[in-house]
Amino acid sequence: MGISRTGLIAAVALALLWPLSPSRAIADGATRAAGIISGVATTKEAGPRPIRVTIDPQVCGQSLPDESILVDADGHLANVVLTIAGVKTPAPAETFVSNEKCAFVPRVSIMRPGGALKMSSKDPMLHTMHAAAADGRAFFNISIPIPNVTLSRSIDKAGVVTLSCSTHTWMRGYLVVTDERTSVTGPDGKFQIDGLPAGTYDLRIWHETLKAAPMKVVVKDGETTTANVTLGR
Repeated sequence: MGISRTGLIAAVALALLWPLSPSRAIADGATRAAGIISGVATTKEAGPRPIRVTIDPQVCGQSLPDESILVDADGHLANVVLTIAGVKTPAPAETFVSNEKCAFVPRVSIMRPGGALKMSSKDPMLHTMHAAAADGRAFFNISIPIPNVTLSRSIDKAGVVTLSCSTHTWMRGYLVVTDERTSVTGPDGKFQIDGLPAGTYDLRIWHETLKAAPMKVVVKDGETTTANVTLGR
């Protein structure tokens, strides 16, 4: 039985289109390369004077650096938190903060709402961990009496949580609880936020002592946008 003229035309058309199908599928399924925001946080402010130790100097030392402004000789500023407003990305479900020579390490951490703050100590004496919201509401206040024990508490609300120790009153730490895309600068002041689709974003800037206005940042597919920030009083 022969093939009708209509059937023959359909078969030829299918044969011609078939080799193009894989390429077309790849093209249709391909995603554009995401953009990146990177930069350096700097300040002209000098670091504060060292803190004089008034208790447990045998462990803490006679004085400690005041890390409320942790800046190097070139003005690179650590512990600056940069957040892409409205871009939801789950932060870590838990974070770990240790008491080490009468300081919180790290000083600034990131965690998602509802996540667990795990706390420990390397110091051979009593520390307390008091966590409070910006409005002063206490999340908890617990004792860590011995080293190498780990305790865990949940933080349910987004925002900046201040950590303090009632025994060593100079100690401060900060937990930024958020579900938005966030980065924290290291000692070199550098930060990077990747995986961003093309668009215009609001970049929010937080530091425990210094300030900077939010920035509008334009991101293009497959490109790195530089957004250096300068903080002051």
